[in-house]
Amino acid sequence: MEILVLGGSGFLSGAVVEAAVGRGHRVATVTRTGTPAVPGVTVLHADRDDAGALGAVLAGRPVPDAVVDCCGFTVAGARAAAAALADVPRYVYVSSISAYAGWPPGPVPDESAPTFGPDADTAEYGPMKAESERVLTAAFGERVLHARAGLIVGPGDRTRRLTTWLHRFATDDVVVVPEAADLPIAVVDVRDLASWLVTLAEETWSGPVNATGPEGMTTFGGLLEACHDAVVRTEGRAGALRPVPDDVLLAAGVEPWRDLPFWLPDDVARTAWQVGTARARELGLPTRPIDETVTATWAWQREAGLDHPEPPSALARVADVPR
Repeated sequence: MEILVLGGSGFLSGAVVEAAVGRGHRVATVTRTGTPAVPGVTVLHADRDDAGALGAVLAGRPVPDAVVDCCGFTVAGARAAAAALADVPRYVYVSSISAYAGWPPGPVPDESAPTFGPDADTAEYGPMKAESERVLTAAFGERVLHARAGLIVGPGDRTRRLTTWLHRFATDDVVVVPEAADLPIAVVDVRDLASWLVTLAEETWSGPVNATGPEGMTTFGGLLEACHDAVVRTEGRAGALRPVPDDVLLAAGVEPWRDLPFWLPDDVARTAWQVGTARARELGLPTRPIDETVTATWAWQREAGLDHPEPPSALARVADVPR
């Protein structure tokens, strides 16, 4: 197949390129400036938000068999793609769980949950994804599938979420963690998602599908233990977990998610991770064990030398609070 990847040098899009080339597909990418790390890929440079620029760079090229759109960050980008790629037989758009109007806190039982409407502010991420889905559906109809991605993790992730925990276990003697470690969470490994997106490009399924790990695939505590153990295996030691109750963390000014990645207060976390993924499972989205994802991320992180800021002072304060 001829697959056109919008993006190609980023975290997810780079993994899509690698997966597609690995399956023997002919791949071209459209990026503003980046270059995929995979040899043999045709690299095109254009502003994908500009229909004229996108059309110009594609002029004279064969119509691709499928498009995998990994860099849809504006409604203008969706409109440009709809105009420049109107004849493609298959379009896979990477959308987001954030397109759901009630998430967070959720839950999202399945893909029929309401998304943000056309009057929502598309300067915001969730409404932008929802409106982009509508634009692409109007243009491609049954030829488009919207992969509503959840939290993507794995090697190559520079968002400093999962890597922050690994860094802290490797560098700190005591690592403050939320006490409510039994809360279930769900993530999707970038390699699993990328390979599956290529499968979607090969098939004829359409409509929305929640693209994340199954509810209950691990817990927050399970994720932290995996980080601790991965560091121990390479460094011989790791910081000790220091569980702190939610109310103490919040009273000290510790900010959910920003200061403690993946942490949400209990009243939000109980439903935010409840996203129905039955359709994704039916369509073959795999879920590898969280230990595998964490181990691979830590190996990449050590090689990449990814830097991390010092933990916020609020964490140091609560680390000394008597149990």
